Amino acid sequence: MSPTGRDPDVTIGPTGPLDTEREIAVTRTYLAIDLETARRHRRAPGIAVWLQELRPCSTQDWRTLYAVVGARWHWHDRDSWSDEVLATRLNHPRISVHQIVRHATDTPETAGGFVELEQHSDGSVEIAYLGLRPSMMGVGIGAWLVETAVRRAFALGATRVWLHTCTLDSPTALPNYLARGFVAERSETYFTRLPG
Repeated sequence: MSPTGRDPDVTIGPTGPLDTEREIAVTRTYLAIDLETARRHRRAPGIAVWLQELRPCSTQDWRTLYAVVGARWHWHDRDSWSDEVLATRLNHPRISVHQIVRHATDTPETAGGFVELEQHSDGSVEIAYLGLRPSMMGVGIGAWLVETAVRRAFALGATRVWLHTCTLDSPTALPNYLARGFVAERSETYFTRLPG
């Protein structure tokens, strides 16, 4: 935490109404990986960390991880979800949330990042969210996180693991997925408004 009591990894926006917004085009890319390709990729993290499942994952813990990891990448899709709606999702047996920990005492406030996996009825597992807190970027764990998430997904019995990323995400996200063996299946462009 910073001396002001604010987490330095969370981007704080303006407290009042936005004076200006800009519309931008965003490209979303869908990627997938098969089991044989995933088996060829094994990487140790650059620092001592592991992935710990949060079961149960409370709405407050999830919101903390979502803000710490996603604020700078404009992750706001679930900001409007009520605690009831979010809790229903988090308590579903096909959803699992995993946080990166460096010490046994790590909490969502201090976690290095997180992954949310969703098992689908077609046998696939989606990596719904995956990301690092800014202070953990560039220290050699991004590749490990992707590979570990994929292994967890296949351990759930996945026939296929997939995800999507977009041009609002970290510029290293897409290259990282491709380097881990993911294949781009399709892309689409949409428009969104961001603070100006």
